[in-house]
Amino acid sequence: MPRPRTILPLAALLALPLTACGGTADTGAKELTVYSADGLKAEDGSGFYDKVFKDFTKKTGIKVDYVEGGSGEIVQRLAREKSNTKADVVVTLPPFVQQADGKGLLTAYRPEGSDKVAEGDKDPSGKWTSVANNYFCFIYNSKELKHSPPKTWKDLLDAGFKGKLQYSTPGVAGDGTAVLIKAMHDLGGKEPAMAYLKDLQKNNVGPSKSTGQLAPKVDKGELVVANGDVQMNFANMKTMPNQGIFFPAGDSGKPTTFALPYAAGLVNNAPHTENAKKFLDHLLTEQVQREVSAVGGGFSARTDVKATDPNAASLARIMKGVEIFRPDWADIDRNLTSYVAAWKEATRS
Repeated sequence: MPRPRTILPLAALLALPLTACGGTADTGAKELTVYSADGLKAEDGSGFYDKVFKDFTKKTGIKVDYVEGGSGEIVQRLAREKSNTKADVVVTLPPFVQQADGKGLLTAYRPEGSDKVAEGDKDPSGKWTSVANNYFCFIYNSKELKHSPPKTWKDLLDAGFKGKLQYSTPGVAGDGTAVLIKAMHDLGGKEPAMAYLKDLQKNNVGPSKSTGQLAPKVDKGELVVANGDVQMNFANMKTMPNQGIFFPAGDSGKPTTFALPYAAGLVNNAPHTENAKKFLDHLLTEQVQREVSAVGGGFSARTDVKATDPNAASLARIMKGVEIFRPDWADIDRNLTSYVAAWKEATRS
């Protein structure tokens, strides 16, 4: 099973072949570059991407150069390189995939198989398509809390969590931004959510640009609670056995979550457009979509793929009884800057 998510240096781009120059037409080069949010590749080579890249290269002869970072970080990098595009495919989480589209960084392409993806999990104009579904969650140290996670947001305010709780930075990390989205949904809007997060700050260790860096700390007991997502944290469980998944309830008393799919798009002015299209087609094949759960510990993006592997059964048990809501992504895309600014003001020391 995969591992903790790690951030590979974006400076690794300097080592990419010179053929990956921005905006050029395909020259027959058998390569492409993928910029992706972290979570699907493993240091030990056992992750979803590890298998996907290997199989794609074997099938097509096209080598995949890979650059990893936080969801917001990846989009910022694309924006800086807009006049000299280096990436061919970007994979990131909402609302950052909508942000990438709004900045003119994506071009329309509907991969083969995208007709089997639910309408809410793809862009109507074809700018991006979900390739692996996922859900926001929190994690806890199951050894220290004796398999009894906190039930509600209010439980996290307990003084026993002081210096033992941490969540990744909203506006930088996709899962960190998800903390704001869930809090606003569960607690009745922006103002009560910010008031709560201000109160929670007394227990919070501090900022973290990577959600994946928090999971090992929870497993070791350095932290007791952190944020995460189901795919990443479920995939970690074999190597991090002291880690459990939970979904804090809000005012309704019901555990809630929302989908945080890995969404893929063709980068505008990509150096290797045709190779990128082949890769996007490959990601949505039925075989690869079955491997989303079997290898990656996530959920298929295709509605016609009903995974029956042991991981899929375990994931269904984790999600049982959890109410899934759909955020207003258009509102979040429009107001993300102001939401993050409000969070910074609320949590400022």
